[in-house]
Amino acid sequence: MRFESVDDDYQVEHWTRQIRMGCWIAIVISTVGAVRVFLDWPEPSRWLVLVIGAAVLAQAGLLWLPWARIIRRRHAREWLFLWWLLELPLLYVFARGDEAALAIFPAGAIVVMVTAAVLYPPVAIAGLGVLSVGAFLTLAHGHPDAQPTMVAGLVAVLVSVVATCVLTAQGRLAQDTRRRAAEDRTEALLQNASDLVLAVGEDGEVTYASPSARELLGRDPAWITGDRLGQMVHPEDLPQAREFMSALFAGGREHTGRIETRLRHGDGTWVYTEAIGVNRLCDPNLRAAVLSIRDVGARKYMEAELTRQAFTDSLTGLPNRALFHDRVSHAAARHHRESGRITLMLIDLDDFKLVNDGLGHTAGDQLLRVIAQRLSAQLRPADTLARLGGDEFAVLIEDLTELEAAELADRLVRAVREPVTLGVRDVICTASIGISVIKAGTHDLGEADELLRDADLAMYAAKAAGRDGYAVFDPATHADVLAEAEQRAALERALLEEQFVVHYQPIVELPARELIGFEALVRWNHPVNGLVGPLTFIPLAEATGLIVPLGRWVLDQACRQLAAWTADHPEAAKLRMSVNLSPRQFQHSGLVSEVAGIIERTGVPADKLVLEITESLLMKDTEATVRTLEALKALGVRLAVDDFGTGYSSLSYLKRFPVDILKIDRSFVDGITADAGDATLAEAVVQLGRTLQLQTVAEGIETADQWSTLRELGCEYGQGYLFARPVAADEIVPLIRSRPSGHVDPIAE
Repeated sequence: MRFESVDDDYQVEHWTRQIRMGCWIAIVISTVGAVRVFLDWPEPSRWLVLVIGAAVLAQAGLLWLPWARIIRRRHAREWLFLWWLLELPLLYVFARGDEAALAIFPAGAIVVMVTAAVLYPPVAIAGLGVLSVGAFLTLAHGHPDAQPTMVAGLVAVLVSVVATCVLTAQGRLAQDTRRRAAEDRTEALLQNASDLVLAVGEDGEVTYASPSARELLGRDPAWITGDRLGQMVHPEDLPQAREFMSALFAGGREHTGRIETRLRHGDGTWVYTEAIGVNRLCDPNLRAAVLSIRDVGARKYMEAELTRQAFTDSLTGLPNRALFHDRVSHAAARHHRESGRITLMLIDLDDFKLVNDGLGHTAGDQLLRVIAQRLSAQLRPADTLARLGGDEFAVLIEDLTELEAAELADRLVRAVREPVTLGVRDVICTASIGISVIKAGTHDLGEADELLRDADLAMYAAKAAGRDGYAVFDPATHADVLAEAEQRAALERALLEEQFVVHYQPIVELPARELIGFEALVRWNHPVNGLVGPLTFIPLAEATGLIVPLGRWVLDQACRQLAAWTADHPEAAKLRMSVNLSPRQFQHSGLVSEVAGIIERTGVPADKLVLEITESLLMKDTEATVRTLEALKALGVRLAVDDFGTGYSSLSYLKRFPVDILKIDRSFVDGITADAGDATLAEAVVQLGRTLQLQTVAEGIETADQWSTLRELGCEYGQGYLFARPVAADEIVPLIRSRPSGHVDPIAE
């Protein structure tokens, strides 16, 4: 018969306990037997007392053997079963010489079987039972006191005990099977679980570590067992960990808690972990707190990344508006406690939109990164540089004198002004900086918001002063700057909400009053002030750069309208559309491609589009102007010089430019009938146009006398209130429709 080996700690402990208990039972029985031999046996047989005494001493010695190690050895269970088996013949031998054998043997056999029943399988117990019953029947045979009834009763008792022991062994075996299966499941879970399980005693010693220690901490569980928990925890987290464990142990039975801490990895790094602790001091098998620990490094990274994204500009890596505002608030709070001086600089790049639109967003992003690096290089480590959005940066500096702040602002302006290579082009960008200050001794409450507002107003003042410089907030000019800032914000909002409309003023052929085209003029349909003329908002739009998207929109709307009129009314097929280009729009690097795109999208014939530029613009960067004009001319559009006669362009320059039309400024037309000088200048422009084969258009014709004089001078075309004011598109339709000949009658004076 072969038995399964004893290998797990639970079985070893159980066997050790039962063997020692069996030894004690054997000692007691042997002692009782020795006393009986000494008192009742015949004198010749009393020498057996010495043998029994030696057996008692031997069995007492068995108590001190290292049974935990012995039991784990191979065939240990077989040898121990043989020991149990030998007890029956020994018991039989002693019983043969005893008058009370019929009572002693069954009692001893029962003790042997009961003791074995808690250790061996049912088959072994059944074998012991068969031997016991057989030995008893042999002993009873020929015994002088054996009575059939008594023998049958004792056999029945033995059989009952054997059956009970077999059932007990069978139940224990099933229980052991279930326990082993549960342990196997638990072990499998621990082996494959990502969470590390630690058992920690009240003294902080780790009494158990699950196999996940290898994966989580890079250490063998055996090396962790016996360590102090404090040796594993990051020094900065140790006070919190000790407080957590104290609270866990003090919380009583099944008390739970949660903590996040860093644990030392085998390679010396630190692992971010989350531990759920349960107080299991009441469990006699544990008497410890059980910690379930998992790696939260990925979550910590995601939290840090989300925090970084929430407070960091993704393009430049600088703090964003939210973080900057927070730092300004903290600086203001320190200012209250400690006094000191806080300086805030708001930096806005001039004409950045031209770079973004002309060279593309990739180039614009590259420029922003370069500017961010340059600005950062001019600051101290303790200063804060942030990107608030778009082309706007901000700097927070503490404890800087007025002179130092001015010197820093000048360095920042010069740093931005340095050329930046974007692809194959060198781009020069400038910046306008607004400076606001909280001085020591002031105690206003809304300092953070006020600093930002004041710096913003100062920045607008720097732009109004010509850009490429800085301005310090001056409370004396607060109202004016604030009004301008509010108007700029309103202008930006108007562009986004499409509050602008385009009106059209007819242009006529003067001798015959024939309608030949229109000039597109933008108006602001203000939600409060109603229709606002261009003189109110165009200068600000030009100064802020908003004129570029506004001009692009006007050009697109005008071309779409001309295309619609041409499609709906055959009479409009020969009409042309004049659109003004502002200086900044003309200098915009993407102008030519934008014009080409609008012509293509709207389907307007290029020769029906007239682009007007001012005379003063021709004198700026002549070579670049010629290149732009030639590129526009190559598209097929016609070019006009607006307000001609008010500038200082030379005739040689005018000859170089590929223009088609000269527009006589209204200042000459106003005095043409009363001032001989104005009449002479107007005549000179007409003659110049005729000489250069350019058409001439007179602006601002308001009286019949002006019209008559211009006709006499030979001016070909004109526009003004005498013929029609600028009106909405739907008011132009009747003019086209009701005049098949295209004639425009003068308005009665």
